[in-house]
Order: sequence, then C-alpha cells, then structure tokens
Amino acid sequence: MSLIDFEISEIPNPVDLIEKIASANDWAFDRSGEDEITISVTGRWCEYSVSLSWMEGLEAVHLACAFDFKVIERRKLEVMKLLACINEQLWVGHFDIWQAENVVMYRNALLLSDGAIAQAGQLEAMLGAGVDSCERYYQTFQYVIWGGKTPEEAIAAVLFETVGEA
Repeated sequence: MSLIDFEISEIPNPVDLIEKIASANDWAFDRSGEDEITISVTGRWCEYSVSLSWMEGLEAVHLACAFDFKVIERRKLEVMKLLACINEQLWVGHFDIWQAENVVMYRNALLLSDGAIAQAGQLEAMLGAGVDSCERYYQTFQYVIWGGKTPEEAIAAVLFETVGEA
C-alpha cells in the first residue's frame, strides 16, 4: 500500500465542541480565535475565567482557570508552599502562579495524540475537574494571602469532611 492510498482527514477542532458545551450550560463565553475560547463560570467563591486552547502542534487542549486575586509579594513564598501541598493531593491538573500577573491558576491538558478526537464527556470532565479543584482550594489561598495563615493551617481549615446534616 502506498502513501497515496491513505485518506488524510482533518481532525475536528475541540474548541468547537467546547463552545457547544458552554452554550448548553448557559455560560458566557468569548471565542477570541479559531483555537481559543474563554468561558465565565460562576462558582461559590468567585467568577472563574476558564481559558481553553487547542494546540494543534502538541495535539492537546490546554485549560487554564485563573482566580480573581493576585499574590502579594510578601506572601509569595507561603503561596508557593501551599501550591506544593495542594498539588500533592491532586490526581489531575495542578495549580501554579502565572508569574507575569502574579495570579494563581489551575492548569490541565488533554492529550489527543495520533489523531484522537476529543469527546464531549472528556472535555466536560476536564472543565468540571478544573472548577471543582478551584472551588475546593479557593479559601486556602485567601487564608494564606490575606489571613496570614501557614499553608498547613489553611488546608486544615478548609479540607474537612462533614457527615450528615444539621
């Protein structure tokens, strides 16, 4: 079989599917280009700005979810320690500081190598995991940045399980 016998098909752009997911959930979004979309998701603690980009050369969808507060310089080392503590607990994605803006963000990527096509369930799970992680740890960042708590104190204050109802 020669190379001419293979049919070359274009891989669908996952950002088109993400736009459909955003519309179905009534999320405000801005499609800034063919390969990028920013979605506004209302959480319990703040409005999350979730940017998703299709990186064709890497065959990956990249997700970045930024918080609405900046890391002040005098608390940066403590926030970095907090990031390490939190990232140890995450199974997918990670938190880091976007150095250019000193903003905490959650990041993750969905690899679609060898022509794999993104499915709605995969993209919804990736979005859900990102927002859930931001919601779960949002207050820890507030406690460290504004409350002057140590990373260990902040995590202990936020991550406790309740049983039953009052």
